[in-house]
Amino acid sequence: MLYLKNGYILDPASGQEGYRDILIDTESGKIVGIMPQGTPVDRAFSEEIDLNGQYIVPGLVDVHVHFRDPGFTHKEDIYTGAAAAAKGGFTSVVLMANTKPAVDNVETLHYVLEKGKETGIHVYSCANVTKGLAGKELTDMEMLAGNGAAGFTDDGIPLMDQALLREALQMAAKCGKPVSLHEENPALITNNGVNAGKAAAHYDIGGSPREAEISMVERDLRIAVEEEADLSIQHISTKEAVELVRQAKKRSKHIFAEATPHHFTLTEQAVIKHGTFAKMNPPLREEADRLAIIEGLRDGTIDMIATDHAPHSAEEKEKPLTEAPSGIIGLETALSLGIRELVNKGCLSLMELIEKMSLAPAKLYHLDAGYLKEGGPADLVVFDPNREWVVNNFASKAANSPFVGETMPGVINYTICGGKIVYRG
Repeated sequence: MLYLKNGYILDPASGQEGYRDILIDTESGKIVGIMPQGTPVDRAFSEEIDLNGQYIVPGLVDVHVHFRDPGFTHKEDIYTGAAAAAKGGFTSVVLMANTKPAVDNVETLHYVLEKGKETGIHVYSCANVTKGLAGKELTDMEMLAGNGAAGFTDDGIPLMDQALLREALQMAAKCGKPVSLHEENPALITNNGVNAGKAAAHYDIGGSPREAEISMVERDLRIAVEEEADLSIQHISTKEAVELVRQAKKRSKHIFAEATPHHFTLTEQAVIKHGTFAKMNPPLREEADRLAIIEGLRDGTIDMIATDHAPHSAEEKEKPLTEAPSGIIGLETALSLGIRELVNKGCLSLMELIEKMSLAPAKLYHLDAGYLKEGGPADLVVFDPNREWVVNNFASKAANSPFVGETMPGVINYTICGGKIVYRG
């Protein structure tokens, strides 16, 4: 038994908050009791931790991460990715499927899921929508779903064939799984990862125009509404796309969207300042887009926060801007950025932030996570939103973050998954 006393819980599922003591069965991985502060405990426990008023919330859930395994383990692997997740307070992650080989077959899916079981956190994986990420032929979605695929995506590569997308949505709905889409039309992009605005002008390149995202979001929302299939718009970056999702949600309960911490924190000015360390797909846009994303989070248009954790080696990020790969790591800074940019600035309550980082993504992917309840999973994170830390010394293999060296609020002291402490701050 693990006994946590004098903590302040926030549970977005029930709306419950306040000082509580929590008793955890470390063998079953379940919460045995959530009790008023100071309630006598008549059971023996192996460890007692006095939290002195720190917050206890459900373990965070990230449904958009890249652990680069198999095929690109010089960037990250499942073990180091999971360690970064635990350090960031995440107890459940859903891996993207653009690996090598791609997760378009049962063998690779099993490899990822079995390796994930060795990490101490819950590692789930999407499978590909199309074979080899080629956008030409659907995978055996029913077979992959039956073998543990949490959802379907060709993330990193947009699905250009409308008929194939419609068929994929129909099959995913039959399987009861969501489809998550990377929305950028490559035909409109001269240089990816950099907004076709001030940032592109600074580097004297063409960049990636906002229309690349808007056109794809408009098309795909229309098809998803018609098919009544669960569709998630990944890493939304433009104010127009936010409004398109807002309107689509009025027509269908099957429309979802995610925002990354970097898109609600930074603008294209960061690319001018940080170069490749702020290059990402879709790119950082303008201040009006950043504010629209925050408003979308505030009014429920954007359901969840996902990091798009995208590790790369230092050598790769040191290449010229147009040659370096896009993406930044995000698992270890996500909660702090949410506190700093959304909670401390009055955009969301802390309860609302935790809901978007735990319960909402868990619901979309049908995961048993995101809540605190007796008999429920003992997946939780303990943190102090008022203490500060300096961004450095990542658990990830990678360090490609524009936030290195910054001081942030929100110190994570314990991440507990399945009743076991998987990270101690």
